[in-house]
Amino acid sequence: MALVGLVRVSTSRQETARQHDELGPICVKVFEEKISGKLTVDDRPSLRAALDYLRPGDMLTVQEADRLGRNLLEGLIVLSGLFEQGIRVKVLHGIAAGEHTERSLILDLALALAEDRRRDISRKTRDGLDAAARRGRKGGRPRVVDADKRRAILARHAEGQSLREISRGIGVSLAVVHGEVQAAREASAAG
Repeated sequence: MALVGLVRVSTSRQETARQHDELGPICVKVFEEKISGKLTVDDRPSLRAALDYLRPGDMLTVQEADRLGRNLLEGLIVLSGLFEQGIRVKVLHGIAAGEHTERSLILDLALALAEDRRRDISRKTRDGLDAAARRGRKGGRPRVVDADKRRAILARHAEGQSLREISRGIGVSLAVVHGEVQAAREASAAG
């Protein structure tokens, strides 16, 4: 019997060190994915690789049940597939902590709670962005253009350079250049 770990975070900006610190010392191999847990198994290459690596009698080990998936249906599909192959699941923390050889109410509940938390996070994010918009603030990623780059973009645009030329010359994406030119147009139309 081998313990095989699965580390998952939803985005590339999130850290996996805490999960690796717990799984690394006890697992013969640890698979890592930085992808949404609400995707299907086929859309999660590292999970697919872990499932292909596991053999009957092995144990898939995760820090919490929500690492298996944050979509109840996909999580249940993963669990059912594992148990049908004779693979056990070990959850280190949370309400489903322990070793599991078959589906149980507690595992199903842990996955349902994970989906509910994901839905709640999405709702709160949308609500926060809507509230910021009502106050005149725009949410989203921070701007990549500082005041100097903005002046350079607008000066080159005023000189007649194409957006593509400006993009290459300044070293920012075409979308960024377009956004800055558009914002300048809107500001002059409003003022």
